[in-house]
Formats: sequence, structure tokens, C-alpha cells
Amino acid sequence: MRSWSAPDIVRLPGSGGPLRIHDTVTGAQRTTNPGATARMYVCGITPYDAAHIGHAFTYLTFDLVNRVWRDAGHAVDYVQNTTDVDDPLLERAQATGEAWRDLAAREIQVFREDMEALRVLPPRAYVGVVESIGLIADFVAKVRESGAAYELEGDVYFSVEAAEHFGEVGGMSREEMLRLFGERGGDPDRPGKKDPLDWLLWRAERPGEPAWESPLGRGRPGWHVECSAISLNELGMGFDLNGGGSDLVFPHHEMGAAEACKATGSHPHAQNYMHVGMVGLDGEKMSKSLGNLEFVSRLREEGADPMAVRLAMLPHHYRADWDWTSQGLEEARGRLERWRAAAGREAGPDAAPVLAEVRRALADDLDTPAALAAVDAWAERAEAGAGDDPAAPALVRDTVDTLLGVRL
Repeated sequence: MRSWSAPDIVRLPGSGGPLRIHDTVTGAQRTTNPGATARMYVCGITPYDAAHIGHAFTYLTFDLVNRVWRDAGHAVDYVQNTTDVDDPLLERAQATGEAWRDLAAREIQVFREDMEALRVLPPRAYVGVVESIGLIADFVAKVRESGAAYELEGDVYFSVEAAEHFGEVGGMSREEMLRLFGERGGDPDRPGKKDPLDWLLWRAERPGEPAWESPLGRGRPGWHVECSAISLNELGMGFDLNGGGSDLVFPHHEMGAAEACKATGSHPHAQNYMHVGMVGLDGEKMSKSLGNLEFVSRLREEGADPMAVRLAMLPHHYRADWDWTSQGLEEARGRLERWRAAAGREAGPDAAPVLAEVRRALADDLDTPAALAAVDAWAERAEAGAGDDPAAPALVRDTVDTLLGVRL
């Protein structure tokens, strides 16, 4: 599947340090240790509605990871999926009378345009489920051959008792997992399952639903298995970072890790897991099911500068839950104007300390508030007439562009 165009990135003088992140599995900050190429997988959207600010915040977060790794001298092999066939998409298509393929294609294109406008670095592989049906079916067959799966009325389920490391990603109790499984697309109450936490790998064909031929019979993949199959095919086992929103800790990442370990006989699926806080609107989590959404595409249509939209997200640390507000966007517009004015001057204060501080802040678990504060302080001094370094404005522009993704 086609990705989106990449923005130009200026190589900054020197190099950044190693990236430390909060690893969900250990619950502690860890220093990532990729080789020459850092491998990252981020779970993509289910395209039944345009990407909202909560989605954008997630992909902005991993865009910062990408930028920090590159600044430290690594190549980055970034893979993202898109769930272009699944129950929520089919339900929306049926409700609106639109063909599900057309709905998915339109919303994926809106997503591409949003990401390009926000200057998010594109993945090397942007992979849809529909184009991966054969790959996923083969992966499910491997899980079944391992003895970890069973059939129920033509469906194929993963048996949770076969997962030696089940529970390590989220560290949740069985009671909490059961509750979340029921809330997040699972079927804990289905009769005939060996365990309420067993999950669907392959869904046998139902009347009126799309289905594909496979060695498993006609049907389509379950939700969690797509990311396991795609990530292993594109990146291999034990890649450096698996990421997404905090609502993916369980069941999606927990179950995906179990599948990958059984299919390959190795562990772990990913070296680190990183999860992003939820974005709210009017005091509620922003979600498609609640309908309380603010869309990047709508903000762009209303004339918002995409750099202001990006800058409105950056004051919030990625692990924190927060609310999107119109006031926050106005503050970002003001900050963008101040930065552009200061960086447009013919000279300014020495910018080397700004580069060093932005690098330090981002390497420290993506401390974006501290990074913004460093640029704010330089801009204030520049606007006050301090400094006479003619190279400083350009270095600040490049620092903000390359590391924060904001073009001044």
C-alpha cells in the first residue's frame, strides 16, 4: 500500500544521544539500544472515519522517536499497518450504505494527507490487511501447528493457556484483562471456548461479510493477528520498539505478542513497548464510539496551519492524558508566530545551547515541554535584540524542523 511523501530533513551538526523511553513491560525508563538500523512497528488506524487528534498525537509521538533515532545516527526501518477490513469498518459501511472498500480507501487517503501536512515521517512499509490476507492466514496456520490454537464452529481461536508469557506486556490481573477484553472487541462470553480470554485468530465466513479463500477455510483475520503477522514479515522477531495508544496495551499488544512467540518459538516479540496517553475533548476520552472528535482534516479545512496543530500537541508529554482545546490551538498559533519572527531575524543569540537542550530533552523520554521551553527562551532573547550571531536563526530553524517536526 502506498505511504505518503517524506519531508526533507536537514542533518544537524554533531549527533544526538541514545533515546530513553518508558517501557510498558518493565514499567521503567530504559535506554533503547538499536543497531545500525532501528526497527519500529506502530499500529495504524481502522479507516472508518478520518484520523482524529488522538490518532495524530500517537503518530506524532513515534515521529519524534524516528527523528531522535535518526539524529543519533541510526537508520530507521519503520512499519505501520492499516486495518482496512474489520468489524467497525464493516458496521460503519453498512450504516451509511457505502461500500466498505470505498470507505476505507477514502479515509486512508485523508489519513495520508493529514500525516503529510503534519510532516510525519512516513513508514518504509505501510501495509493493509486486505493485501496481507495470505500472509496472515499462513501465520495463523503456524500458530495452529504449534498447538496453541483450536477450532470452534469453523473459527480458529488462540488458547491462552498455551501462552507462556501471557500478561507480561501489560502486567494486568486476570480480572482486569477479562473486563477490558469484553470492552475492546473481545468475546469472553462465547460458549464453547476453552477459556474466556481465548481470542479469535481467523473468523469463518459469515453471510454478507467479506471473506477470502485460505488453507483455514473461507474467512478473514481476527484483529490482533494482523499486526503479529505483518510485523514479523517486515521486521522479524525482537524488533526494537512496538508502539501505539495506551488502549492497545490490552488486548491488542498482549495477544499479538503471545501469537508471535508461539509462531516463532522465540521471545520477546519486541524489545520495548511504548504507549501514548489518551486525548480527550470536553472532559471525555476522544473516541469514534463516543463521537466526541476533533479531526486534523477539519482543522486544516478551517484554515489552521498544520504546524500550529502539531505545535498544539507538543506541550503535552506523550504518556499523559490530556484534553484538546481551542485555547491550546490559539496558544500554539502565538508560539509559532513568535518562533517564526525570532528565527527570521538576521542574527540572534548563540543557538548551539538550544540544539543541545532540545536533544537532551527529547532523548529523556521525549520531554517535549522542556524542548519547547528551550526554544521559547531563545526566541525571547532574540526578540529582545540579544546576540549577534548570523548563523543562529538558521540553526534554530533547522533544530525545530529536524527534531520537533515544525517548519518555521
